[in-house]
Amino acid sequence: MSKLLIIDDERGIRNTLREILADEGHEVDVAENGKQGLEMAQAKAYDLIFTDIKMPEMDGMEVLAKIVESRKSKVESEGEFASTDTPVVMISGHGDVETAVQALKMGAYDFLLKPLDLNRILITTKNALESKSLKQETKILRKKISSKGPQMIGESAAIMRVREIINKVAPTEARVLITGANGTGKEVVAHLLHEQSARANGPLVEVNCAAIPSELIESELFGHMKGSFTGAVKDRAGKFEQADGGTLFLDEIGDMSLAAQTKVLRALQESEITRVGSDKPVKVNVRVLAATNKDLQKEIEAGNFREDLFHRLNVIPIHVPSLNERIEDIPLLVDYFCERICNEQGIALKTFEPEAIKALQARQWTGNIRQLRNVVERLIILAGAKITKEDVEMYA
Repeated sequence: MSKLLIIDDERGIRNTLREILADEGHEVDVAENGKQGLEMAQAKAYDLIFTDIKMPEMDGMEVLAKIVESRKSKVESEGEFASTDTPVVMISGHGDVETAVQALKMGAYDFLLKPLDLNRILITTKNALESKSLKQETKILRKKISSKGPQMIGESAAIMRVREIINKVAPTEARVLITGANGTGKEVVAHLLHEQSARANGPLVEVNCAAIPSELIESELFGHMKGSFTGAVKDRAGKFEQADGGTLFLDEIGDMSLAAQTKVLRALQESEITRVGSDKPVKVNVRVLAATNKDLQKEIEAGNFREDLFHRLNVIPIHVPSLNERIEDIPLLVDYFCERICNEQGIALKTFEPEAIKALQARQWTGNIRQLRNVVERLIILAGAKITKEDVEMYA
């Protein structure tokens, strides 16, 4: 049963609206002025509010403004998923287009003119309640999506081995070196290791070593002092300090310069770092996870990677298999991506026919999980409600 509030200083309007809406099965409260109506709206959660505009003490526009303001305050205090979507329908005895436009801009759901039309009242009520329901469902879906951290999807033997190692290693302080090709999900492994560790309430700081110019990597990792180089306009903490008490994830560590490798090795050995331009060491309490798509043994032989750093990082090695090594997981991955993408795009859930799944399993996935997700998204956008083998052949 929906809870409705009617705010109007005319007793006849209040009673007529209450009778009409109560006959439709709604629970209806009434207020005889804006001040009383606002107090009721703030004390009780309503699914829909009707308010007259011209009223003594506090008019309907002020009531609307106060309701909109309380929505913003609730979002700020409770976050974006706060329940703030009660629609407000304005009622006026004057056909003032400018007032109607202003009310809609302020956040009103609709604008009704007196004398009230029975059909218009019922249609507006139905649409407003459906709109509120849809917004709530959308928020629930978004909350479900946002509350789910990175997930390792699959039941193949290869991925089960990875999951087993994560479960054993995550609660420890051991350093982990995660290897695997691009797009296999190395960052997902890092997130799971952090989330299942005793440091889960601390920060997880990620550094893409391949994306940072070699001349800036030391400043990025260890921080710098004001004036230590051109552009250093203030003191800045590096990633090691930012990750203090938590986890530092060094992604693509095989691309790190030898000079930076030397400093990382010292930081791991001594649990302290020194900012660029300073001679004062800073103690840090950080668990380091690293990942690479390179063969570090070959990089060591080529003189591109320090062997002592490799052994410091490689306490627990975890190799993430390529998608071609676990094609039996493709049906589960497709279902997962399909549901997630459809929710994100706000479209009805689509399905993949068995032959379409087989066609996807027959492909070579050089881009691994990342490539599969892109293909699933492309098929969802371009194909029909049921995705066929022919769709895969055309768009994948």
